[in-house]
Amino acid sequence: MKLIIQIPCYNEAGTLEITLKDLPRSLEGVDRVEWLVIDDGSTDDTVAVARKHGVDHVVSIPRNRGLAGAFVAGLDACVRLGADIIVNTDGDNQYRAQDMGALLRPILEGKADMVVGARPISEIGHFPPIKKVLQKLGSRVVRLASRTDVPDAPSGFRALTRDAALRLNVFSDYTYTLETLIQAGQKHMAVASVPVGVNRELRPSRLVKSIPSYVKRSLVTIVRIFVVYRPFRFFLSIGLVLFGLGFLLGLRFLYFFVTEDSAGHVQSLILSSVLLGIGFQTMLVAFLADLLAVNRRLMEDIQYRLRKGDSGK
Repeated sequence: MKLIIQIPCYNEAGTLEITLKDLPRSLEGVDRVEWLVIDDGSTDDTVAVARKHGVDHVVSIPRNRGLAGAFVAGLDACVRLGADIIVNTDGDNQYRAQDMGALLRPILEGKADMVVGARPISEIGHFPPIKKVLQKLGSRVVRLASRTDVPDAPSGFRALTRDAALRLNVFSDYTYTLETLIQAGQKHMAVASVPVGVNRELRPSRLVKSIPSYVKRSLVTIVRIFVVYRPFRFFLSIGLVLFGLGFLLGLRFLYFFVTEDSAGHVQSLILSSVLLGIGFQTMLVAFLADLLAVNRRLMEDIQYRLRKGDSGK
């Protein structure tokens, strides 16, 4: 059983040494532990620090792709290197490495394909109150979209099996956390969560540059993935709402047409016709999107088989 701990890094020379000193070289239930650093176009000494402190593998990306791109590059490399389990953590030593054993346990016991470390959000002193509220709210929305029970959806401290890594796709260039969790739920993977601790803050978050930007980009990610993996329900719900509003306005016009002069209510008739038309067309889009979703699932199955064949396991 081979475990690879991957660390996406962008200019982490100042914090990577601390992170690596805490990482384990052996864990119960695992035969071999290796470290892999993804250098996401760093312009500092990140790679030199990694090699100095015994990192087994370095994946260098010439130009910065962002956290999501680095995460995917790491998964691909871990699969090629024969990892049976992959653990992802951050280069700023945010997550407590001593909890990695607890993170792995559900996978080693055969109870999960993916395990997400849940931070004690309410107790993290360097998180502002608004961020704590938004983290909890966002996690609740992701739980609904993914049909999982993960209390800390944005957590990047997570473990996944080789098979789960082969099945995941990341479309976003912003972050992988929400997208991969929603995908895992929609693909019926077994997703578990365990409580983990955090270390003191070594640097400000680069992902959350501003709360409004973080909220907007997270919502776009959630809606986008929900449209991809539940297009029929998404478009049908919108179509039914529009069609229902149009129908009610039509009934209103008929009521006034029967009971009194309807000349002053022509606007209701026009708006009703427009809403009925748009609603009907949106419901047709739902059926077309569902057909495309079936084709996407077939393509993803082919992609999974190709990836599995290329990985040699």
